[in-house]
Amino acid sequence: MNKQRCWWCGNDPLYITYHDTEWGVPVKDDAKLFEFLTLETFQAGLSWITVLRKRENFRKAFDAFNYKKIAAYSEEKVQELLQDAGIIRNKLKVRATITNAQAFMKVQDEFGSFSNYIWGFVDGKPIQNNFQNKNDVPANTPLSDTISKDLKKRGFKFVGTTVVYAHMQATGMVNDHVTNCFRHKEVSRMN
Repeated sequence: MNKQRCWWCGNDPLYITYHDTEWGVPVKDDAKLFEFLTLETFQAGLSWITVLRKRENFRKAFDAFNYKKIAAYSEEKVQELLQDAGIIRNKLKVRATITNAQAFMKVQDEFGSFSNYIWGFVDGKPIQNNFQNKNDVPANTPLSDTISKDLKKRGFKFVGTTVVYAHMQATGMVNDHVTNCFRHKEVSRMN
């Protein structure tokens, strides 16, 4: 029997695996949250599958998303990254990743962890949406507007409201699996 899935993963095996195992699962680990934040910033203006196909290359290029190392990247490292055909070579996004790593650590200092900070916007519990179809799922919300503004105020780059909402979806702050998707019910039980 074929499982019903969200429309966006189509038939691509990589997309299906990501949908079935990661998307919408609550992430409270700072290292993983930074990885998703970085990937979402690189995705801005592109399709998620483009980023997903380069994810392993990003892991290698960005020291497994070790934000402490990234925060200290030199200009030499920036130039090396801009020559790496395995990633999305956008100068502004590469530099934003370094800036975001530095801002990420400041948030950790203030809140104890980035997880405490970001999950504080939803009182530590995922928002359970019950969208029937793709037309119901928003690209952003008033809450993603608020988080985006706060992140920007804290020095983060490439964190517009749409990027923030995609981050919320990916890390399970919201359950946006449509109701006929087999993962909707599974994810709704997770905290």
